[in-house]
Amino acid sequence: CYVGQEVVSRMEHRGTARRRPVAVRGSGLAAGTPLTAGDMPIGTLGSAQGDLGLAIARLDRAQRARDAGVPLMAAAAPVELTLPTWAGFDWPKDGGEDGAEAS
Repeated sequence: CYVGQEVVSRMEHRGTARRRPVAVRGSGLAAGTPLTAGDMPIGTLGSAQGDLGLAIARLDRAQRARDAGVPLMAAAAPVELTLPTWAGFDWPKDGGEDGAEAS
């Protein structure tokens, strides 16, 4: 056993990763701020400049929140998540685990 073994196994056998990089837009963004949907953690803001930032987020949780109309928040501020233009992945199709390759 080793650190990261479960992630490596999932990537090899299912081609999925639970967390992915996303672009964040919102006001008052600060690095290290947790992203949430209600009480559910979605991810963490890694860097921010003005009203733009990059975060690592669970796409499956973010998609379920969006589908249910639950606002995504960074601290007390609403944010919008988008996939980077260079992303080789897409939003989950069925609200399940992320990992669908972009076509």
